Order: sequence, then structure tokens, then C-alpha cells
Amino acid sequence: MRFGRLHLFVAFSFTVMADPVSSVAYAIEAALRALDGDPASLVATMALVVGIVVVIAATYHQLIGRFPSGAGGPKAVATAFGDDWVFLPLGALLVDFTLTVAVSCSAGAAAAIAYVPGLESVRLPIALALAVLVAAGVLLGHRGRIGFAIATQGFLLMAAAVIVAGLFADPATAPAAGGEPVGGPLLADASLAAVLMALPLGMALATGVEAPSDAIAQLPQLGDRARRLFGRLTLWLMVAIVGGLTLCFAVLAVRLDVPLPGADSTLLAEIARQSVGGGAPLATFQALSALLLLAAAASSYLAGSGVLKALAALAHEGERGLLPEPLRRENRFLVAHWGVFAVLLVAAAMIVGAGGKEQELVHFYAVSVFASFLAATLGCARICHREGSRAAMLLNLLGAALVALVLALNLTRLDSAIALLASGLVALYLWSAWVARGRPDGIIA
Repeated sequence: MRFGRLHLFVAFSFTVMADPVSSVAYAIEAALRALDGDPASLVATMALVVGIVVVIAATYHQLIGRFPSGAGGPKAVATAFGDDWVFLPLGALLVDFTLTVAVSCSAGAAAAIAYVPGLESVRLPIALALAVLVAAGVLLGHRGRIGFAIATQGFLLMAAAVIVAGLFADPATAPAAGGEPVGGPLLADASLAAVLMALPLGMALATGVEAPSDAIAQLPQLGDRARRLFGRLTLWLMVAIVGGLTLCFAVLAVRLDVPLPGADSTLLAEIARQSVGGGAPLATFQALSALLLLAAAASSYLAGSGVLKALAALAHEGERGLLPEPLRRENRFLVAHWGVFAVLLVAAAMIVGAGGKEQELVHFYAVSVFASFLAATLGCARICHREGSRAAMLLNLLGAALVALVLALNLTRLDSAIALLASGLVALYLWSAWVARGRPDGIIA
């Protein structure tokens, strides 16, 4: 890979992975809360989460190869089942993009509060201000891509320092004389029932797995072969980084006996505090965590407004699109600004409804995107079946079964059912508008 392309790859890959890497900031804590603070099953839960992510990523590896111009999941659904079904993953992704903005900005506020606990009383205004601030930055165009990549790399470097320091740090609570180590076994005491109950919330880690298959559309200067290479390398680099960070932080939480944090902190902040102490190292880690979360929010603003723009432009000659015409307009920085405002409005309503608490929003999170995963894995399996690719078909069916399990576990909670219902209603509205306008071609360009 020549230097110019290497530079492009670094900027592209570390921008794309901002969303999934940022999920580490709240997914492990969400799983631990589902375990009622008992760390016995935490590592097993997150190991299962990472394993499912790997299987889902294998499907998107195939989709990148099949659809190097982007939109792999929806294109797989259209190819396998017809255009009528494309709106299921599109509706799910629109809800997921908006939730990502809400969760990321709320988690960014939590990162600041964990370092300055006195800000707890203004959590909601901080989260809303961050949502507005990121939206304003997005409206200035794609100039922030390098900044997002730098934020991701900075967080990864500091996270590595925290993990190394944590290996030599003392547990928060010293064991009694002659007693067992406080952290206890990492896997031996795991309970299958507890793991299955915590799995849906831990699966917040999976958001963004589809990002490389979509983002390669942003590389028109490359040919299909190069886009496939960029997409697949980014996908597996992302999985390796996210999986490694998740397992390392989960192990540290158990080893250091880090308890569930109070309202003025986060699990990741407490792990960092126990590993590197306070002062400048902790401040740097929290600042980079917040920047990473805001980069994830910015990425979702762009993705969400881009989908809205495409749907607003989808129409027969001389007719209006599926969504109001202003959503297709761009500002002078080529950003669909009304789409950004629409995502901001809905995300802000979510933030207000949750009181700016990211752990409240996580309960609604990762449900919609799993509906998209299910559609993509089934679509890819059907395509492989038609082509006689038995091994690939079985791998996709395994992914579909695991995704269906996660969805079924999610639907035991009312908040998850509400999120899935919202995705279905968005999909139904888009499908109805598409039918009413004569089923125009080009849903997925």
C-alpha cells in the first residue's frame, strides 16, 4: 500500500471505527448493571458478546466483497428478497443513528462528570449542549474527519496505557489475610442464566459493525478492488481493537474489584482511576473518551442525514421524494443540513427523556441495529444459497441465529420492544410512501 493510500486508509479506518470503539465506554458498564454489580459473569458475558460480533463481522466481510460501492446490508436484502424489504434495515438504521447521537452525547457528559463530579447537577444541559455542538461541527463539512481519526487514535493509546498500568495496580479492596483474591476467578464462577440476561445490554458493543460496509461509498476515488481491501481491513482491525479493549477492561474491572459507579462516575473512569490514579493521566483519559464519543455522534449525524437526503431525493421524474424536499438540500459545505437538524431534534428529545443518562438510553440501544443485522445475515445467506456457497450460507445462518437470540432476549424488556416498534413504524412509513409514489427505482443506489 503506497504512502498516499496508507494515509487515506488510516484516516478512513480510524474515523469509521469511532462508533464501535466508543461503545466500550458504556457497553461493559451496562452489562455489569444487568448483573446487579456481580462481576462473576462479566468476563464471560463480554467474551460471548465479542464472539457474536466476530460472527456478524464475517457476514459483513462477505457483503463488502459483493457490494464494494457501499450499503452492503440493504443491498443484500434487496438482492435476496426484493426492494419491498429494504425499508426494514433502513428504518432500523435511522433509529440506530439517532440513538447513537443521544447515547454518545450523554456518555460524553458522563465522562466529564466522572472527572468533575460537581457537574452532576447540570448533566442534562451538558448532554444537550454537546449534541448541539457536534451538530454545529458536522455542518462545517467533512473537515473533521482527520480530527475524528486523531481522537480515536488518541483514545486507543491512552486506553493501552491504562490497561498496562492496571495489570500492576492493587485492587480497590484488599483481601483479608489468607483470603481469596478479591477479583476471584474470571470465568469459573460464571452463570449461564446471568450471562444470557446481561447479553442484550452488553451487545451495545456491536453497534457500528456495519459501518465499514457503508462507509466505503465515501471512497469514490478508489476502484472496487481497493474499496474491498479498505473495507475488509477496517472491519477486522475494528473487531480486533474493540474486542481486545472490551476483554481487557472487563478483566481489569474484575481483577481490580471495581464496583458499580455512582451517578457521578462511570465504570471506565473508575477502572482508569484505579489503574493510573487521578491528576493529569485521568484527566487525559476522560478528555479523550469524551472526544471519541463526540466523534461517534458526528459520524451518526452524517450517516443519518445522508440516508434522509437519499430518501428525500428518491422519486420518479417531476415527483417529490419519500421525505420532505428540504431534507435533500445541502449547505455550502455539501452537508444535508436539514437532515442534521432532524436528527438533532429527535436525539435531543431522547436525551431529555432519559435525563441525560446514557445508561438509561442504552436500554433502548442496539435493538434496532440488530434488526438490521438480522435482515443482512438472512439476505446474505439466501444469496449464498442461490449461488451454492454452502459454507458461507451456514456461517450467515449461524449469524442470523445468534442475532435472533439477542433480539428475543431484548424483547423481554419493554424499552427494547419500544425501540424495535419505532424501527418498524419508520420502515412502514417509508414503505407506504414508496408505494404511494409508484415504487420508484434506486432505493439503494
